[in-house]
Amino acid sequence: MKKKKLIDNVLIFAPIIVLLVISLLNMYKVGIIHSMYKNYFLKQTIWFTLGFIIMGIVLLIKPKLLFKYSKYFYLGNILLLILVLFVGKTINGSRAWFSFGFISFQPSELMKYTLLLYLCEVLSKHKAKNFKEELIFLSKAFFITLIPSLFVFLEPDTGAIIIYFIIMLGIILVFRINKKWYVIFGICILLFLALFGYLYYFNKDLLIKILGTSFFYRVDRILTFVNKDSFQLDRALISIGTSGILSSGNHVYIPEAPTDFIIALTISNFGIISFIFIILALLILDVFFLYKLFKNNNLKYKMFLAGFLMMFIFAQVQNIGMNLGILPIIGLPMPFLSYGGTNIIVYFIFLGTLLGIMKKS
Repeated sequence: MKKKKLIDNVLIFAPIIVLLVISLLNMYKVGIIHSMYKNYFLKQTIWFTLGFIIMGIVLLIKPKLLFKYSKYFYLGNILLLILVLFVGKTINGSRAWFSFGFISFQPSELMKYTLLLYLCEVLSKHKAKNFKEELIFLSKAFFITLIPSLFVFLEPDTGAIIIYFIIMLGIILVFRINKKWYVIFGICILLFLALFGYLYYFNKDLLIKILGTSFFYRVDRILTFVNKDSFQLDRALISIGTSGILSSGNHVYIPEAPTDFIIALTISNFGIISFIFIILALLILDVFFLYKLFKNNNLKYKMFLAGFLMMFIFAQVQNIGMNLGILPIIGLPMPFLSYGGTNIIVYFIFLGTLLGIMKKS
């Protein structure tokens, strides 16, 4: 048992340490090259330190207690999402942060965790043996996810909304609903995209009235990947394209380099070999959590693992894809690698809960 626990800890923490070291090296180097990032190394060190401390605190709490009080965590987080719309700090067109001096807190990031907890608590108690029961199950999942999404839509934060529904999808996949529902979902998504496409290309004024200018700007930014008309992407591709296996590339300025474009920044700083280390570290974590998902027999814990894993893998694929210009730019940071306080803290909270679940399995 001790040997198994040791192997589990190595498979979790070894790749995470690799990602944290690469992240800190990036923050140190980018702070030297660009003065606007000069404090990022110190701040990132603080976030990682706090992350480990908070992870340890979460690990001391029994998972069943976290799920038991998840309703209150969820409702409290909803109140924070409402409050931030009135007193939050606006950054890059989004009113999504509480600012406390040099520290900022983003409640939409914390909602990823509280939403998953509450979905698991509510839906694991549900039985779906026929069409009516499955409809009730799906309706609960949808509305629990929709409520925070509406408030985050007003900020706006496109990436967070997508993540919320990705989390919901992971839970639904574990629950194994009738396959006909996937056909219904597919048809609904296609109809939505068709309507949105029509409004976007033929009636933009109406779409702007519905979404607002700030959100419409973000829609425009997402769609730029079709024709690659993006200053950020152009600079990222220059950085990647001029880098060798072991040699750094041109250190051109990339907006949001330490966050959204951390992959381009890493390759530019340390060569393509650094990207290979990142991929290997993430792959080890993905396979490990996938193995734990299939080995777990507790439905509630299985749902939590599935929701986390869907979110975790989606963030990786999306971040790498938008750095390479093959996926839209929606502002999703790379887990354990990108700069950012709340995002880092939330992933460590997830990690503490996952470790607690694995102790009980």
